[in-house]
Amino acid sequence: MLAWVIGTVLFFALAIMGLGMLSLFTEQDIISLPRLGQLPGIVGMAFAVLAFAMVLWLVLADPRPSFVASVFLALIAALVHVGGVWAVAVIEHAGAVKATAVAGQLVLGGASAVIVVAALLAAWVAIALRRTTARAPHWPWENGDDRRD
Repeated sequence: MLAWVIGTVLFFALAIMGLGMLSLFTEQDIISLPRLGQLPGIVGMAFAVLAFAMVLWLVLADPRPSFVASVFLALIAALVHVGGVWAVAVIEHAGAVKATAVAGQLVLGGASAVIVVAALLAAWVAIALRRTTARAPHWPWENGDDRRD
């Protein structure tokens, strides 16, 4: 459970930081379509985090999950992000053509690559935490008996 929480929060944090840095360094908005508000980006990210969390939960159900699953998690997160942005852009009356242009802007502008890298890193960390055999420190006096030698 802890690995799932850490992985999900890490994905969200890395994605937001990465998208912010991408916007800062390229000096462009991630979604730059006139009269299209922030809702498509917000909903797209919410859908991506939700999809990442659900699939990560399934992956971490295995006692020894494979690191290969992080690749699939990354692709799912990026595709759901683009699909969510596209769907909300269509719903906001941007039209299918403009929504497709926004989706293309996400892919070609690097935002989807940021989502993929954030999901790869977060999934890898969560899977590594699940696979580890490390335990909490245990001192000799924590054995449960009150006997002192």
